[in-house]
Amino acid sequence: MDKINILLTENPLSVQACEAFVSGADAGGTVVFIGTVRNKTQAKSVVRLEFEAYAPMAVAEMQKIAETAQTRFSVLKIAIHHRTGVLGIGDIPVVIAVSAAHRGAAFEACQFCIDTLKQTVPIWKKEIFEDGETWVAAHP
Repeated sequence: MDKINILLTENPLSVQACEAFVSGADAGGTVVFIGTVRNKTQAKSVVRLEFEAYAPMAVAEMQKIAETAQTRFSVLKIAIHHRTGVLGIGDIPVVIAVSAAHRGAAFEACQFCIDTLKQTVPIWKKEIFEDGETWVAAHP
């Protein structure tokens, strides 16, 4: 049975699908990170976000992140889903779900996955404000 689930899509993400993928009788802990589009950045009102990706490389890099986390933190299953396209306030651009025998490993692996994704995966975010727009660096 597959232990890693990677998805890059323009369609809305399903938190429930990610949770269902990582669940199992052997999981003592499950951690889910849900990234949402917020309405403000540094006191500026955000209208929407636009995500673009170099898909083949992004999917390969997300797979690599999941494999590294699986080995490093002894996790059971990992789902990393990211959305591209135009997203409104409250929409979900990223979901990461991790299960492990113990909660500590699940927390550490989930943190590793989101931090590494922001550093290495070729997905770019444009913030659109009421008075302009800007491309956002992964680590400002």
